[in-house]
Amino acid sequence: MKKYLILLLMSVLIMAACGRPSATSDDAGGDKTYTIRIAHLVPEEQSSHVAAVTFKEKLEKESDGRLKVELYPNGQLYGSDREAIEAVQLGNIEMTIPAVAPLASFNEKFMVFDLPFLFNNNEAAYRALDGELGQELMKDLEKNDIKGLVFGENGFRHMSNNKGPIESPEDVAGLKFRTLENPLHTDTFKAFGANASPFAFGELYTALQQGTYDAMECPVSLYYTNKFYEVQDYLSMTGHVYAATALLMNNDFYNDLPEDLQNLITEASEEYREEQRELAQKQDVEFLNKLKEKGMKVNELTDEQRDKFREAASSVYDKYVDRIGQDLVDKALEANN
Repeated sequence: MKKYLILLLMSVLIMAACGRPSATSDDAGGDKTYTIRIAHLVPEEQSSHVAAVTFKEKLEKESDGRLKVELYPNGQLYGSDREAIEAVQLGNIEMTIPAVAPLASFNEKFMVFDLPFLFNNNEAAYRALDGELGQELMKDLEKNDIKGLVFGENGFRHMSNNKGPIESPEDVAGLKFRTLENPLHTDTFKAFGANASPFAFGELYTALQQGTYDAMECPVSLYYTNKFYEVQDYLSMTGHVYAATALLMNNDFYNDLPEDLQNLITEASEEYREEQRELAQKQDVEFLNKLKEKGMKVNELTDEQRDKFREAASSVYDKYVDRIGQDLVDKALEANN
């Protein structure tokens, strides 16, 4: 009996030591099999996850099984984008699809995308993200041990609360407002007069339910898929920030892949971007209608009302442009032309 227990213990220790490697040898062909774990916060029906399923299928099929992809939606592994980005940076997982805003904690240049009212429409955002500006910033992420593949879309962000319609900065003043984990973002809402502070997205529903916060902002798709309509009464279509996402991979993992698999990941990432953006725009229309059906009271801003918010946010530009770099801000603004 004692001998059996010793053997059992040794087996457990060996299994624990081996773990589950990212790359394993294929006994038949000698080729390595690489496992890519993708963790993100959004639910399965949201566009980022739907496109990630297609991404997974392409990589597994066209690599002849040399790439295996595991998807972990709904914050199963990490409760915030920041935690997931850190995990990719450290190599604890291979990929994540965060909102771009938390990347500013790793690389300040990314704050350029959080400047309020930066882009006039989706097409202007695409020109900036997919052009020289976006590629420059993605390349710069390699200094942070992160491989930036492509930008995706969450869409324009809008404000909600439980007090009444938001039509001017005066309506925001004093509200306990949840912001993204990004200082520029928080300062923007302080400029509007809110009692603003950052908070992890994965715990936000409960915080709103308990009254820790009484206002928030996010894209339409996340209001619906995360059921924020259950804890927020009013949705105001402010469109104050265009919210991109990013498909990120651990840089060392990417560099260790054979060249043909690197090329496949690049190709699949570009296809992911196109599918995800198209789906995101369709979901914005569909989910806004569903939010109204669920009882959210929705109001649109006039151009004059939006201009009042722009004026209130001017102090944010004064504070951050030098820190971000005037050249980066100019490149972003030029995309509107």
